[in-house]
Amino acid sequence: MIDIKTLSEQAVNLLQQLISIPSFSKEEDRTADLLENFLKEKGVKTHRKLNNIWAWNKHFDPVKPTILLNSHHDTVKPNPGYTRDPFEAKIEDGKLYGLGSNDAGGCLVSLISVFLYFYERENLKYNFCLATTAEEEISGVNGLELIIPELGKLDFGIVGEPTLMQLAIAEKGLMVLDCVAHGKAGHAAREEGENAIYKALTDIEWFRTYRFPEESEVFGPVKMSVTIINAGSQHNVVPAQCTFTVDVRVTDAYRNEEVLEIIKRHVSCDVKPRSIRLKPSKIDRNHPIVQAGIALGRTTYGSPTTSDQSLLDIPSLKVGPGDSARSHTADEFVYVDEIGEGIELYVQMLESIV
Repeated sequence: MIDIKTLSEQAVNLLQQLISIPSFSKEEDRTADLLENFLKEKGVKTHRKLNNIWAWNKHFDPVKPTILLNSHHDTVKPNPGYTRDPFEAKIEDGKLYGLGSNDAGGCLVSLISVFLYFYERENLKYNFCLATTAEEEISGVNGLELIIPELGKLDFGIVGEPTLMQLAIAEKGLMVLDCVAHGKAGHAAREEGENAIYKALTDIEWFRTYRFPEESEVFGPVKMSVTIINAGSQHNVVPAQCTFTVDVRVTDAYRNEEVLEIIKRHVSCDVKPRSIRLKPSKIDRNHPIVQAGIALGRTTYGSPTTSDQSLLDIPSLKVGPGDSARSHTADEFVYVDEIGEGIELYVQMLESIV
C-alpha cells in the first residue's frame, strides 16, 4: 500500500502536468490522455469515452456496493485579470498557481491518490469507481452524464470540489426558464391592443413574491429571480410579446419537475425550461460517510453552486481541498499542503467505512 506522503508528492506532480495543458471544456483530450496514461502506468485498467476516463479497483466484486469518486479536469477560460501565465504551474510560498489548480485540479489529483491507495486492497466492504470527467464547467452532456450508464450500480458518491474539506451535504439545483407573455399589437395613441408588458408584470410579481410551501432544512425556500426582460420595437406600438428569463434555484425539498409544474399552474405566460437536468442533491447527515467526516471535525453545510453532483441520482457528498472562493479567479492557486491534507482526510473518512 502506498503511503500518504508518496501519494501527495505524486499528486502535486500530476497537478502541475495538468495545469500545463490547456483543457477548456470540450477541449480536454490532452488532459484525458495524460490521466489515462498516468493510471495505466500505475497498473490500473482504464476505460474511456470521449474525454472521460474511469476505472474500478483491482479486486472489484459485483456483489458489493460501489463508491464513486468523481472530479473533473476541464477548466474555464482564464480570468482577464491574470498577472501570471495561467499554464505555468509554479509553487511559491506554499501555493501552487495555475488555471484549474483549485477548481478542481487539487480535488481531482487527491481523489486519484485515494483511489490508488485502496486500489490493491482485498476484502474491502465496498468497491471503488474512479471517474475523471469532462465538461463540468459548462454542464455539458459529454461529461459525467455520458458515462453514468457505463459505471454500473453505485451506492453513493464523493464529488471533488473545493470546499476546504468541509462537507457539502446538499446542493441546489438550477432551472433557467424562458417565459413569453402574449398580448396584441396596437397603436399607443389609441385604445388599441393588449399590452404584453403589463401581462408579464403580473407574472413577474408572482415570481418575486411566491413562496413554495415546502422548505429545505439546509437551504430554506426555493429562490426565483427574474434576470432578463425584453419587449417592444418602438415607442408608439403596444407590444404583442414580452419575453423574460427566470433563474430558479431548486432546493432538496423538491424535484425540478415538481417546481416547474407549480410554476406553470400559477402564471399565464408560456414557460419553457432550458433544461431540467441540473437537479438538487443531498445526502443524509446520518450517512456513514458524513458521520465519518463529522468525527474528524468537519462541518456540514449546503452548497448554493452547482456541480456534476446535480447529474447523480445517488446520495453524494461534495467535499475537497481548496476554497470555492478562489475558483475562476485571476492567479488561481491551491495550497500544496491542502492536497496532502485532503488525501489524508479522504482516506481517514473512507477507512472508517470500507
